[in-house]
Amino acid sequence: MADIPEHLLKRAAERRAALADAGGGDQPPADPPPAPPTGGAADEPPASNGGGSGEPGSNGGSSDEGGSDDGGKIPAHLLARSAARKAETAEAAAPTGGGVATATAPAPTATAPPVGATGHTQRLLTVVKAGSIQDVKATPTDKVHTWPHLLVGEFVASLVCTAFLLIFSAVVNAPLLGAANVNRTPNPSKAPWYFLGLQELLTMFHPMVAGVTVPGVALVGLGMAGYIDKNPSNKPEDRKFAIGMMTMFLMFWAVLVIIGSFFRGEGFNFILPWRQGVHDIFDL
Repeated sequence: MADIPEHLLKRAAERRAALADAGGGDQPPADPPPAPPTGGAADEPPASNGGGSGEPGSNGGSSDEGGSDDGGKIPAHLLARSAARKAETAEAAAPTGGGVATATAPAPTATAPPVGATGHTQRLLTVVKAGSIQDVKATPTDKVHTWPHLLVGEFVASLVCTAFLLIFSAVVNAPLLGAANVNRTPNPSKAPWYFLGLQELLTMFHPMVAGVTVPGVALVGLGMAGYIDKNPSNKPEDRKFAIGMMTMFLMFWAVLVIIGSFFRGEGFNFILPWRQGVHDIFDL
């Protein structure tokens, strides 16, 4: 257990001497301070454990008022409060020429924390870790909530597509022919637009190559793209291989469909659409 600071012992001794001079040896009673957390508390700083000198701060001697020490350290703020109470009661009893003061001690008020030997006021409240009050993220995240960030964009895109289809269908008629006639075969006879690319390949290669080899290689390559490029990123700049493969596939098939739709005339021969006309091909 640490000893009581020297400046507190000197202050208590000065207060006791002042009370003894003002009260003629009788000390007025003071309200007992609240009990310290380590044990019973006394109104005066504890005396030394040994007998001998009566001076405060020495290793031996007892208190001037005969108070007993319980062996525990009295907090400094309790000593300061006790000294302040004694000073107030001494001032109240001074005009009467001594004796015990009968006035009630004033209600306890908040006092400033004790001042150290160097004159600095220190008061420790608590220590709080910075992590509990600061939310610091080491790496930024690119994740967003589905609503409203994703669903709002999809809803707007669906509205734009619906409006485009509505306006386009009202302005442009669909290239539909009449009822089929077994006695009259249309010339040229073309497959639906999504099969025109395959029909265009049949005009260039053997049916085994155009109908089995080329489509099979394309489908197998697209299926293996996910195993070849294992980059988990969704950013286009990080997925150059996968995006490049899909772009080549779409452009290859789109070119074949465009050629079969606009550059094939009677007998499925190659023509220029601006010379024969697109409307003659579809019989609009």
